[in-house]
Amino acid sequence: MKKAGEFVVPGTELGFSEEFIPGRGTYEEDGKIFASLTGVLRINMKDRRIEVVPHTTVPEPRAGDIAVCRVVDVKQQFALVKLLRLVHTKRELPGNVYGTIHISQLRPNYVQDIDREIKAGDIVLAKVTNTRRIPIALSTVDRPLGAIKAYCTSCNLPLNLEGSRLVCPNCGRHETRKYSSNYGKGMI
Repeated sequence: MKKAGEFVVPGTELGFSEEFIPGRGTYEEDGKIFASLTGVLRINMKDRRIEVVPHTTVPEPRAGDIAVCRVVDVKQQFALVKLLRLVHTKRELPGNVYGTIHISQLRPNYVQDIDREIKAGDIVLAKVTNTRRIPIALSTVDRPLGAIKAYCTSCNLPLNLEGSRLVCPNCGRHETRKYSSNYGKGMI
């Protein structure tokens, strides 16, 4: 068995579930406890808990963070998005972190038709407003937020920003979106 304070990597056997309760950064399989994170082993003999304290910090969305998201689906009242990464970090978010942008949180003014503002496949900058619910609540109301890359609904090619219009370079189609002031500037 490993000792407290030792550096461990995912898959390292740490102990037995008969002796310890698996804690954060661990998992149990066939009565054995293994590390699921890279970090330092911590053993709490009082609680009989074994855990791994991460050596690297995992980015975690918090209220106020700006996230780069891919729109997965658009419903009548909200858009479902997958959070890809937080703007202040270079690392992708681990696992599948999903959020929603309610129709009332797309623009500062009234939005009658969500389909004119956001489409599946778009890459958007959105502000995290509430992490206490699942999926996470997001907003694109503020000016620098919105689509940073959008695709033509006809040809599926990236739209170019020409003046204040989004135009398909292939078919010439004009499309509307709530787009970011950083549209097309390579923030993905």
